[in-house]
Amino acid sequence: MELVKEKTKELLSQRAVNLRESAVLVMAQQVRDMEQKGMDVMNLGIGEPDFDTPDRIKEKAIQAIRNNITHYPPVNGYPELRRAIAEKLWRDNGLSYSPGQIVLSNGAKQALANIFLSLLDPGDEVLIPAPYWVSYPDMVKLARGKPVFLQTGIENGFKVTPRQIEAALTDKTKIFLLNSPSNPAGVVYTQKELAAFAGLLSRHPGVLVVSDEIYEHINYRGKHTSIAAFESLKERVAVVNGVSKAFAMTGWRIGYMAGPEWLAGACSKLQGQITSGAGSISQMAALEAMRIHPASSGFLSGMVSRFKQNRDLALNLLNQIEGIRCNRPEGAFYLFPDVSCFFGKSDGEDTINNSTDLCIYLLNRARVALVPGAPFGGGSNIRISYSVDSNKITEAFRRIKPALERLR
Repeated sequence: MELVKEKTKELLSQRAVNLRESAVLVMAQQVRDMEQKGMDVMNLGIGEPDFDTPDRIKEKAIQAIRNNITHYPPVNGYPELRRAIAEKLWRDNGLSYSPGQIVLSNGAKQALANIFLSLLDPGDEVLIPAPYWVSYPDMVKLARGKPVFLQTGIENGFKVTPRQIEAALTDKTKIFLLNSPSNPAGVVYTQKELAAFAGLLSRHPGVLVVSDEIYEHINYRGKHTSIAAFESLKERVAVVNGVSKAFAMTGWRIGYMAGPEWLAGACSKLQGQITSGAGSISQMAALEAMRIHPASSGFLSGMVSRFKQNRDLALNLLNQIEGIRCNRPEGAFYLFPDVSCFFGKSDGEDTINNSTDLCIYLLNRARVALVPGAPFGGGSNIRISYSVDSNKITEAFRRIKPALERLR
């Protein structure tokens, strides 16, 4: 039987064999397994808001079921939802898009995959500032492209510079991938910084920009600026966004892209051969979400206010642990501290060689789930989510501190 299993495993494509599992999803599964065994785990590895979807959005989904909106939707999304997204992009971001330039997908992750598969040929290069969201490199590789990483650090707030971008450009560069506010470092680029990117890239017409703006509203600096707002780049930017983070709708699986009509058409064609349209009921819920004005939304302002308080709490508790260094994130809901001060240390049983060892150690010894930084492009770091209740944050650090103090 084992021989049969081994032989059948050989049938897997190299694409499937070489694809890494998402570190975030692996950790989430470990936590679920421990909880099913009755263990009390503080989960600071999760990447979703600790809020419920607003009632007015849920009611629209219930109405959709009652009105029998349960049949195949258009591949690129219902026209009324694409119109609402176009109106949102103008209202919130000053971006002018027609419904024909917008494609609805099963989450922002699929929107990104559609774009990469539509744009990349073998050997095409994608510039990715590091640290980055774990799925970016593997998505690029699945599309047979080549990720090119632009390293940043705590010292410069994890921000890439125009000089770094220019130095990395080659005749094979196809995409510059931007994520602001960013996962995992909470980077928010200012209008001035984005203008510098736009000025540089406007001189390289063969390079497109993919701008992942899923954390748009979780921004502690103020109003979000999209790089698509710069006229010199308008026809070369694909904006990716969705409802997961801003409206606590991670399980509804609705994301979208907005970009040049030729790219939207390619993404729609591709999606039509893989998943077809996103769920009809989820689309009706998203339609209501798009109608919520951020400036007058008590839900949004309350969520951002609580996350900001959680950030300050988590940073204060983290800074009480000797040797750890961390920047002050300006968006999203993560800390990405440097924990290399613990590498090479041991509690007498376990030796910490890297961030993965440290996360496993804290999961086993402190019952706190964190995510190692290596899959995000930061081998000296770990990712800590502060999107949970503040009492959980306090309890988690109450467990983490003595566990780390045992490492000598």
